[in-house]
Amino acid sequence: MPRYEYRCRTCGSTFELSRPMAESSAPADCPAGHADTVKLLSAVAVGGTSSAPAAGGGGGGGGCCGGGCCS
Repeated sequence: MPRYEYRCRTCGSTFELSRPMAESSAPADCPAGHADTVKLLSAVAVGGTSSAPAAGGGGGGGGCCGGGCCS
């Protein structure tokens, strides 16, 4: 189940909740019982390498058509 991060506008605390995606925008009370909270935008870090060829590389000869119609 995904975890979502929220911040309480009343006391300033930040907290996480595990809930279904369908409930991600539903109101969430902070642990201190305050109802004025906002869901934070989470940054996702993705690492690794790609096996796809770089733009402009990969074979053929030139431009958008692979060299067939360009002179």
